[in-house]
Amino acid sequence: MQTRVFGRTGLRLSLLGFGCGAVGGLMVRGDPADQERTVARALAAGVNYFDTAVQYGDGESEKNLGRVLRSLKPADVVVGTKVRLRPHDEARIADAIAQSLDGSLKRLQRDRVDIFHLHNSVTATGGGPALSVKQVLDEVVPAFETLRRQGKTRFLGLTAVGETAALQRVIDSGAFDSAQVVYNMLNPSAGEALPANDPAQDYGRLLDHTTAAGTGVIAIRVLAGGALSGSAERHPIASPPPEPIGSAKTYQTDVDHARRLMPLVTEGFAGSLTEAATRFAISHAAVGTILVGMATPQQFEDALAAVEKGPLPRAALVRLAALRRPA
Repeated sequence: MQTRVFGRTGLRLSLLGFGCGAVGGLMVRGDPADQERTVARALAAGVNYFDTAVQYGDGESEKNLGRVLRSLKPADVVVGTKVRLRPHDEARIADAIAQSLDGSLKRLQRDRVDIFHLHNSVTATGGGPALSVKQVLDEVVPAFETLRRQGKTRFLGLTAVGETAALQRVIDSGAFDSAQVVYNMLNPSAGEALPANDPAQDYGRLLDHTTAAGTGVIAIRVLAGGALSGSAERHPIASPPPEPIGSAKTYQTDVDHARRLMPLVTEGFAGSLTEAATRFAISHAAVGTILVGMATPQQFEDALAAVEKGPLPRAALVRLAALRRPA
């Protein structure tokens, strides 16, 4: 498994990370034997980054990952989890963050996590589930730094969703070591300019900002919640179709847009749309690792095979850009 340097952290992360989220559902609703078998296979293949969150199955993902890692006892794995503050936590942000991490550590059966990510969206003024830039920099970051000093986390991270200008300001501050960035074939705007009238959110070449700040990048929504399979069919343990993040307004529209990219398969650039999407995500040098949701052990094998084929060739990226232009 190829590894890449992860920003300024000194970590080398496997190009394919292991997503433990609720969209695929393996580590939330999967069979325990399948969970352990798939994690063991990932470790044998060289995967060293495992990503979870308390929100994934209300702690079930953390519990299952903790159980499996305790059983397998791998050396040198990198584990990341997240905190999502609720509106009523705004008066006690530091306490809420500390309590959330303590709960995560208990479920994970670990003394610390390697990366602790803020899971809220970030906007200029906050409100509702979002946090403002000021709240993030003046309250969240100091709370995270306290937990780092206590040895409960090594690195500070955020999930880079919300308003583009707000995300750029937070990343440019240099406060975060890791950023989870939406980057996929339906919305590559974190890495390149969007065509005119594109329906996706313009992330304003956010990867340029992470590079300048020395922030490691975890590419998320690589398959757009499953839409980049080109099929609306869901596995029985997968979540219902998720709300799009940064792409179209509906999941079905994302599926329709994905189907327009099928010439990448029919013209021989990739064996499937999911393979193309996975290889696209590793094509940007700023990406340190990618997360691909999975419902089955076979879906992990498919992601692994795609990553082992390497980034999409230049000709495929040129063809993709042409396919994404409005007719």
